[in-house]
Amino acid sequence: MADETLTLTLDTGNGEGGDVVIKLRPDLAPGHVERIVELAKEGFYDGVVFHRVIPGFMAQGGDPTGTGMGGSKKSDLKAEFSAEPHVRGVCSMARASNPDSANSQFFICFDDATFLDRQYTVWGEVVEGMEHVDALPKGEPPRSPGKIAKATVG
Repeated sequence: MADETLTLTLDTGNGEGGDVVIKLRPDLAPGHVERIVELAKEGFYDGVVFHRVIPGFMAQGGDPTGTGMGGSKKSDLKAEFSAEPHVRGVCSMARASNPDSANSQFFICFDDATFLDRQYTVWGEVVEGMEHVDALPKGEPPRSPGKIAKATVG
């Protein structure tokens, strides 16, 4: 896949926003990477908030409703679990209790969360701009959530 990175331009609402560059991992999760790229190119993620930001754990976004209950109109994805560890900067898909229920929501790990290994699909890794993820307003949901101003592939 020629599109090796996803750039999320974050608006943290507190003046600390900026670009987060994520190295895509089609070697681990080709179907999930394809979905993320497709949604980003369609503008799906533009303006979507991080509705669940838990210090020391992760920041979750990708739900157009901002509630944690929504997704894209595309069909859910088949799980692509791997042994890749959930550590700081890893990007993984959120899902319901059904392993094959990932759709558009994803999370970025703030810290080691290896208890998620082999249960959630890792699709990328932050290589630049993790400080902008760290600056996202915290909460479930945050009072004034940070958002993805723009998602760009390439």
